[in-house]
Amino acid sequence: MTQSLAAISLLVDDYDRAIEYYTSVLGFTLLEDIAMGAGKRWVKVAPGGAGCAFVLAKASNDRQRQTIGGQGGGRVWLFLQTDDFWADYQRYQQRGVSFLETPREEPYATVVVFEDIFGNRWDLLQPK
Repeated sequence: MTQSLAAISLLVDDYDRAIEYYTSVLGFTLLEDIAMGAGKRWVKVAPGGAGCAFVLAKASNDRQRQTIGGQGGGRVWLFLQTDDFWADYQRYQQRGVSFLETPREEPYATVVVFEDIFGNRWDLLQPK
């Protein structure tokens, strides 16, 4: 049996705001945006348009709203791998991405931590 991780649910406060950020700022591809009734939508985005995607899930109650940006408990929990770190880093700087540190060289990768508009912490990294 072959298995793979297809998608991760990412809590957001607004579908359109999330789509705009992940596609226009981070450059992800909008894969699906399907109305499901009662204000719900099935929205999927993915970096490069392939591989593991994010299902952008609009928070629907107080508990979910309180969790927006905190799904990783304040830690980096999303890892965006690139094959051209410096080009992506510069492009993201120009688009106003909030970096929490300066880029650094680690034994495993060139890496920098950034925060998306919802407060999720990411590593942008290029493996060695």
